[in-house]
Amino acid sequence: MTAAAPPPSELRHLRPADAEGTLFVAATLAATAAGVWLSLRTDVLPWAAGQLLLAASLVEWFVLLHECGHRTLFRAPALNVIVGHIAGFFAAIPFGMWVHVHRRHHKWTGWQDLDPTTAALAPRDRTRLERRIVSVCWKYWLPLFSIVYRLGNFWNPARLARLESTHGTRARVAGGLLAVAAIYVAIAWWLGPAMMIRLGGAATLVAFAIEDVLIISQHTHVPMELSGGRRVLPHRALEQARYTRSLRLPGAVSRALLHFDAHELHHMYPFVPGYRLREIAFETAHEVTWWRWVRAARACPGDVLLFQNRRDTGFDI
Repeated sequence: MTAAAPPPSELRHLRPADAEGTLFVAATLAATAAGVWLSLRTDVLPWAAGQLLLAASLVEWFVLLHECGHRTLFRAPALNVIVGHIAGFFAAIPFGMWVHVHRRHHKWTGWQDLDPTTAALAPRDRTRLERRIVSVCWKYWLPLFSIVYRLGNFWNPARLARLESTHGTRARVAGGLLAVAAIYVAIAWWLGPAMMIRLGGAATLVAFAIEDVLIISQHTHVPMELSGGRRVLPHRALEQARYTRSLRLPGAVSRALLHFDAHELHHMYPFVPGYRLREIAFETAHEVTWWRWVRAARACPGDVLLFQNRRDTGFDI
């Protein structure tokens, strides 16, 4: 008999700690600086090592952005906001837009056409060219999804206008987009295209390829519901586990990534800091080891993986 999930009231002691949040940020800043320093070397091996280290740092910044968006990296709210903007800069996702979209993602998880991060995958007619591009990119580890995920969700003023009716909020979030874009333009002008590519080109591609696996594994090829324009109610947090999947990463990697792989637990208890999720004494139903999932998912055509689910295909992914 499966044990019942603990109610949220029993887990209120799992709170953020400023010391732990500071440790993660300091380590990521140090790794980023080391990656940049190595990438400035003229020898190939130091440069390659720097790009790999910088790629790992960029993935970590994405995880820290996610944590700050939930206000769970630090206990102090102001620290979450400050570090969230820094993490968003490195992750190429403006913090204000991240908070805005990700909040709606948690509200509408399970309703594929209402969740802004899965709506593009909802059933519709797709051209052969569109399916072919998706399949080729997935087969050859080209990080199409991470790029589209950013452009479609977090650099999309039109979507912001559709999702947010409050003028003040729209103006504030749009201002954040413009500010981050201006910083990127200024850095590119200062360094020049060649130095930008040398410092971050390979690292960004590797980081995005890793994020493709992490992000796609969480809600893709999982049966979801469709509102079809009807007025529906959001699913409670404890009910959202059946609409997501968790990858079990090696222990050290999972700890370094603040247990970002424990995605079912995160949706059930979004108020718990990622670095404390594994303290919850509950075994989720859809956790799979990362290597098993990668092998099965990479054997599946990209368009089938993204645009269908296991109820349609029978693929146990």
